[in-house]
Amino acid sequence: MSGITKDTVIDGRYKVVRRLGTGGMADVFLCEDQQLGRKVAVKLLHRRFAEDPAFVERFRREARAAAGLQHPNIVGVYDRGEYDGTYYIAMEYLPGRTLKAIINEEAPLEPVRAIDIAIQILKAARFAHRRGIVHRDLKPHNVIVDDAGDAKVTDFGIARAGASDMTETGSIMGTAQYLSPEQAQGHAVSGSSDLYSVGVVLYELLTGRVPFDAESAVTIALKHVSEAPTAPTRLHADIPTELEQIVMWALNKNPADRPRDAEEFIAALERAKASVLAGRRGEQTAAMAAIAGVGAYRAGGAAAAALVGPPAPPPIVEPLAEGEPVLPPPDEPPYDYERRPPRWPWVVLAVVALLIAGGVAAYLLTRPSKVVVPAVVGQNINTASTIVTNAGFAVSTIDVPSTKANGEVIRQSPQGGLKAGSGSTVTLTVSSGPGNTVVPTVNNQPLKTAEKAIKAQGLKVGQVVSQSSTTVPKGQVISTTPGAGTSEPVGFSIEIAVSSGKPSVNVPDETGQSEQDAKAALQAQGLTVNTTTATSSSVSPGNVISQTPAGGSSVTVGTTVTLVIAAAPTTATVPNVVGQTPAQAASALTAAGFKVTQTTATTTRKKRDGLVVSENPSANQTAKKGSTVTIVVGQYQAPPPKTQTTPTTTGAGSTTPTTSTTTTTTTSTTP
Repeated sequence: MSGITKDTVIDGRYKVVRRLGTGGMADVFLCEDQQLGRKVAVKLLHRRFAEDPAFVERFRREARAAAGLQHPNIVGVYDRGEYDGTYYIAMEYLPGRTLKAIINEEAPLEPVRAIDIAIQILKAARFAHRRGIVHRDLKPHNVIVDDAGDAKVTDFGIARAGASDMTETGSIMGTAQYLSPEQAQGHAVSGSSDLYSVGVVLYELLTGRVPFDAESAVTIALKHVSEAPTAPTRLHADIPTELEQIVMWALNKNPADRPRDAEEFIAALERAKASVLAGRRGEQTAAMAAIAGVGAYRAGGAAAAALVGPPAPPPIVEPLAEGEPVLPPPDEPPYDYERRPPRWPWVVLAVVALLIAGGVAAYLLTRPSKVVVPAVVGQNINTASTIVTNAGFAVSTIDVPSTKANGEVIRQSPQGGLKAGSGSTVTLTVSSGPGNTVVPTVNNQPLKTAEKAIKAQGLKVGQVVSQSSTTVPKGQVISTTPGAGTSEPVGFSIEIAVSSGKPSVNVPDETGQSEQDAKAALQAQGLTVNTTTATSSSVSPGNVISQTPAGGSSVTVGTTVTLVIAAAPTTATVPNVVGQTPAQAASALTAAGFKVTQTTATTTRKKRDGLVVSENPSANQTAKKGSTVTIVVGQYQAPPPKTQTTPTTTGAGSTTPTTSTTTTTTTSTTP
């Protein structure tokens, strides 16, 4: 949108203050709402997307769905519309930093702060998921954090709402570093995909880096699908073990191995936060006790030294003078063997004591350090092995049949929470699964019937997602994930999408519009159009006189809207063409909707020669359109000469008049 500059007014309402940023789909501007006098963020769709009718229709539906998400942790959507050949969304403006900017400047974050931000993102996701909307592109770039630490999620404009699907099977939309494995493979997504993305965000908050990165998006996507992430504690040792396990739980490849929903994820993080805070209080108490203990030790040591006295100094051995002979020691007095006790028992005891002390010292110096064994029961074997190995243990596995999912750890030895020597082996008992079963076909069935069919196959009913549909009746199943015919392990959870009925739309008011434009606008809203005609003295022919339902009514998609179109009148007033040439008269009458025939009549008035002297029906009468008007064209003919009398003289002197007459015959005579 190179033409958008400061003070540009978008759609007659939003005055541009400055550009906030540019993304892959749209430009974002800080604007002043001239009607309400508040600052808003206006996202203007790139024109290349605006030229795709299907994309625009999804954009409209999803903007309408996002506008219904009113939550403290979701950026509000105020308005949507069309401007300069493209489309826009007006949103709540938040002064603050993106979470990505905070990560770039401050990561790794302190665990409690990271947990608080992740919980706020999850609360936004929980609210949207309960209304059938999956964000699909949760990442730090789409989270705004203000100075008080309050976080809000934006960009629900490309989310899936009901039947809308801007990230369709077989295509990928989103940022590669935060994609779930199912998105990376182009599979159908669910709320669990958003939870994986939140897990990536939490990993980055704690470590300062994403779990998977590479030069190309394709390489990153492959890593999401096939590689286990590096344990966060290997990158930042101060991360609590319990918090690390929650992060790895969210990053499981299989959606069924992640938290069931945002609610369960939030509960786990709140427990980890409480544990971290409790640990801090314990550390403070221990530090205070240690300080008190050092003081007591110092006081006790001084008192003991006062009682015992200083140790005796070693004997002073003076060196011999040069050349002085070494003399033997002086003779000792004879020893009384009768009075001195034997010395050997004490020698033996001293040797034994030295051996014991040496053994204890050697053990203390060489024994392995004790480490807490992480609890991994319930985890996938790949994730569990990574966690145990990163904790400093070797891993041994035993595969056994089980009703649990294939690859799930069902027992471990030593148990999680106990201490064991660093480098020792932790044995994991892994389920080889109960075998596979086929997902039944339950599309277009009532929900209760579908649930029974799924359970009869040994599968579990997972999340039930409500979606609008124009083809599937309300309360019946639209689809399952995985789809019908897929082979899955017994006990695998199947997500069900249930129709909430046809989505509702507001009927646009098309009165006064042309029939073509009115039809296009109504059909763009998913409505069916029917037309009738009626005459009108106030509405131009071809335009809409009225509509049913009326503009502004809320109806379901597919509802028929009847338009009454103004028809051309069936009668018209005969124009006055007397005195015109035949060509002029024929043109005027034809334009008024009449047919024309022509006859002639003689006229003795030369100035009427070749002009219309009369018409039938006569001028200003009302006649049916398409009827015939006869025009009479004058043909000049000189009038007959007047009769003259010539006097004649007779013999008697009288005069007799003589008459001469000229006679002309015509078809008709017009004065």
